Amino acid sequence: MDRADVIILGGGLVGLATASALDASGISSIIVDPADPDQRVGMAFDGRTSAVSSSSMRMLEAIGVIDHLPVPGCPILRISVADGLQPGALHFDPPADDGEPLGWMHENRHLRAALRARAEAGKSIWPIWKSSPAYIERGDHGVSVALADGRRLHAPLMIAADGRNSAVRDMAGIRMANWRYKHQAIVSTLRHQRAHDNVAYEIFFPTGPFALLPMTDDEEGHRSAIVWSVPEADAAGWMSLSDEQFAAEAESAMGGFLGSIAMAAPRSTYPLGFHHAAEITAQRLALVGDSAHAIHPIAGQGLNLGFRDAAALAQVIVEGARLGLDLGDAQLLARYQRWRSLDSLMVSVATDSLTRLYGVPGRTASAVRRFGMGVVNRLGPIRNRLMAEARGTSGDLPLLLRGLPI
Repeated sequence: MDRADVIILGGGLVGLATASALDASGISSIIVDPADPDQRVGMAFDGRTSAVSSSSMRMLEAIGVIDHLPVPGCPILRISVADGLQPGALHFDPPADDGEPLGWMHENRHLRAALRARAEAGKSIWPIWKSSPAYIERGDHGVSVALADGRRLHAPLMIAADGRNSAVRDMAGIRMANWRYKHQAIVSTLRHQRAHDNVAYEIFFPTGPFALLPMTDDEEGHRSAIVWSVPEADAAGWMSLSDEQFAAEAESAMGGFLGSIAMAAPRSTYPLGFHHAAEITAQRLALVGDSAHAIHPIAGQGLNLGFRDAAALAQVIVEGARLGLDLGDAQLLARYQRWRSLDSLMVSVATDSLTRLYGVPGRTASAVRRFGMGVVNRLGPIRNRLMAEARGTSGDLPLLLRGLPI
């Protein structure tokens, strides 16, 4: 039987980040994932991008992930929020004396490559790819996992990082609040005539939000990622358009402020939904990332919530180990539950409310929203609080999110 301090089920972005955060403090982990990681490296597998908040970037630097990034990310120096193409946009800029961007845009495939390289270089990480659990037992004295190939694993604690359809979460009987938004996100990369000046745009239309996110230029010119939420019934029609037709529609939605538009990558679609676990712990079990919560991409906080889970759970585990505690101890898990449950719920509710607020049609609703954005623009304390939320620098931050070792 192979043993470690922690068994992590799921080798996605958050699972790998959790393992690396633990490894940085000498806590051993076994990662089990059914996928072949060599099939995850291309844009065809995942052409999405992620806005990584400044606090999440501090963590990735502190645990040694940044060193493995194949391509540097694109800094976000301003966020512009607008109600359609009407005047009165709300702008968020970092303080002049801060020197830290609001966040960084990374292609998911590059993040995945860096996290995998860091995990495979870890002294205390054992990734087991192309394998899945055949049997799991969580008992009073530890967790046992029998793999489909006959191997057996044992640890004091199991971490579920196996995504929004988490089998481990369901086996534990953890209740979920969930619903569909009846929208799909069309994701791709655009090439545009004018420079984006490191500005991320969120444009709200009654049919759904349109996000334009700055990416690093390549040899062919300027690029931005697009996340366009469209009604579910219309998604097939949007996907049936030629690249030229879709680029023309995107240019029209943007009002032409970046000049002429062309497609730089294939389009893909993803259903949009919300789910939130009633509890993020059970006997010798902790949930992180999408296994615990999934939100609308409206504010680009989904992955950052997962990284915040990883940072908090790693700190709880490491500090417990230094005290000589059983890593699956109920008191340790209760601390993680208290630390993360309120923050993740507040972000989830805020993004859901924002989605519904900006989906209300009509001129009156639009006028009220633009009036509200104007008020926020004029009131520094409110704008600064919203900016801190976007950067992930509010609340009781784990040490890694401050850029400090545990």
